[in-house]
This record gives sequence, structure tokens and C-alpha cells, in this order.
Amino acid sequence: MFGRFFTPPVVSSYFLFGPRGTGKSTWLRDRYPEGLVIDLNDPEEERYYGAAPERLENTVSSHPAARPVVIDEVQRAPQLLQVVHRLIERNKELRFVLTGSSARKLRRTGVDLLAGRALLTTMHPFMAAELGATFSLDSALTLGLIPLVVDAAEPESALRTYAALYVREEVQAEGLVRNVGAFSRFLEAASFSHGAVLNVSNLARECQVERKVAATYLSVLEDLLIGFTLPVFRRRARRKLTSHPKLYLVDPGVFRSLRPRGPLDQASELAGPALEGLVAQHLRAWIAYTRRKDSLSFWRTRSGSEVDFVLYGESGFYALEVKRSSVVHPRDLSGLRAFAADYPEATPVLLYGGRRTLASGILCLPYEGFLRSLVPGRSFDDILVAVGE
Repeated sequence: MFGRFFTPPVVSSYFLFGPRGTGKSTWLRDRYPEGLVIDLNDPEEERYYGAAPERLENTVSSHPAARPVVIDEVQRAPQLLQVVHRLIERNKELRFVLTGSSARKLRRTGVDLLAGRALLTTMHPFMAAELGATFSLDSALTLGLIPLVVDAAEPESALRTYAALYVREEVQAEGLVRNVGAFSRFLEAASFSHGAVLNVSNLARECQVERKVAATYLSVLEDLLIGFTLPVFRRRARRKLTSHPKLYLVDPGVFRSLRPRGPLDQASELAGPALEGLVAQHLRAWIAYTRRKDSLSFWRTRSGSEVDFVLYGESGFYALEVKRSSVVHPRDLSGLRAFAADYPEATPVLLYGGRRTLASGILCLPYEGFLRSLVPGRSFDDILVAVGE
């Protein structure tokens, strides 16, 4: 079992959200061997507690020494949260850990996520530093870093069925959309927008649905944690900026499995977005595990100047551009230079396939070394210093 960078709250009850297959259940069983585990992935347990949520009180009272109480995939029986809320109010020392791969059904049923009495945490796909010497950049860009896939005997087969598993067990079984076929077409269309500025109207046309339906599908994608959007960085904006967010699928392997390929498709068309998505995935995980007040966004002017990622918050102010090339070209630095002109307080960084160097006053680092050095809790400045040394 690979060690994970996720560290749980010390005292409080907490929600642990994350895409399916990211190892939440495995981690919890290893972390809390003495805990009381209620696995709602088990159809019998889902039926038992779904039919009468108050049965949870009897289960907890009959295991007074078990700590904490772990409810796995709590969105399958969201009525249990009302009982959990009551038990926490009654016994302040009682601790719950509630996992889920979707918060959509919890919100739809009107449950208030325990009114802030449980912290919200997330578990992400593997980071390069978690895998250590076993990390392979080529494998990460083709098969991704979902633990369910990485640990499979046949990773390619596991990856091919991953999206189908989501559609069958989350979307269809939970009734999140009316037309599963249209949602499947939407997933395929969304793969062409991976790492690109999002245009919902175009997505709607491509999957032959109304715009408001496509917007609903997009929210389902985000609620199921298999996709996310980055907003535009707008603080003290001096130029006219695009108004649309950027879309990413949660993992390069998921992106490649959903993206149709034909004779006219070039490998380079997939490699660039896959690399950018891998960096985005690592930055989101680093922010979540470090638990500082940081935000991740991107910057794009209406004239076309763009920076892939802007990290802003307690960790500092950084602008990062990702390029696959192993040579620094002047055009690769144009977006960073434009951003630095508007925000001289920011540190511009180019991540590319070459060695550590300085070009036009901009730090240029190898992207593989950056990914390997990205360790939660380590300051971003220290990370930048460590890359390539």
C-alpha cells in the first residue's frame, strides 16, 4: 500500500469526498482498524439502513468502543445524515467519518451536510511524490493515476471500464439524469474541451441537447468529481478577460479513455492536454492536502494572452505555463511576460521538457521534476528551488 499525503482532522468528524477508485475505503480501513464500518456499497447494508435510518442509532450504541464510525458512500442513504447529526449533538465525543464520491444526491435531498459539524476533506488520485520511484510520467499521461487503475492487474482494461462504471453505478442507478445516452455523448464531447476554455453552447450542440441540459450535465460531472473547472483570475484586472472557465477531466487516463480517436487524430493532440491536466490534478491535490487558503485559476485576455495556472493565496502568488517542448521558445514566454507586466508581484514559471534554466528573467523548470517535488506542506518556493537541482 502506497502512503498517501492526505491527513485527517485530528478531532472533528469529517466528510471524505473523492472520485471513485481513489482509495478512500482502503485508506480508512488501514487508518482505523478498530473503527465501526458501515459499507453502503454493500446492497444489503444499503437496503437495511435506507429502509430505516434510525437503525444507525442501535448499531452505534451496540458498539460503544468502536471509534470512529465510518459510513462508506453515504450518498447512497443520505437520510442517515439526520441521524448522524442527532448522535453528534447528543454525544460530543462521538466521531464520524463519512465518505462519498458525489455530494449531488446529498444536496438534492435537502440534507445540510451536518450544518458545518463535520469538516469537508477530499482525496485525490495519486501524486507523483506518493508513488516515489515507481512513478512513470509516460504511464501517468496514458493510464492516469487513479489508484483503482494503477493497482489493477490489467490497467488498460480497468481504465476502459472506469467511465462506464460511473455511468452505470452513479448516473443511471442514482437517477441523476433522465437520458443516459445523451449524458454519455456529453462525456465524449467534454473530452474535446479538456484543458480548454469552456463553451457550454458548443457542448450542447455537439451532444444534441439544449444548453440548459448541457449546463446540468456539467454540474453532474463536477458533483461526481470526475471533472472540474478553473475560474479566470480577475484580481485587479487591467485588461479585458474571457468570461468562461476552463474544463478538466479529473485524470489524464480518464481523459484519454473518453476521447474518441481516429486515423486523423495526432498523438500530439492528446499529449499536450494530458500533460496540462496532470499538472492541474497535482496542483489541486497539493492545495487540498496542504490546507492553506490558496486558490487555483487561469488567466486569459480577450486578445489571446494566456497563463495556464495562477496559484494565489497564503502560499504566495505564482503564474505557471506548461509546454511539452524541450526547448524554450520566445512565444512560450509571451503569456507569462504579459501576466508579469500586469502583476509584477507574481513569480512566473515555465514548466517544460528541458532542464532548469532562466530565460528572459523567467524561471524554466522540467515538468517531471516539478511533479515529483510537489509535496504537501512544503512551501512552494522550496519546491521551485528543489526542482532540477
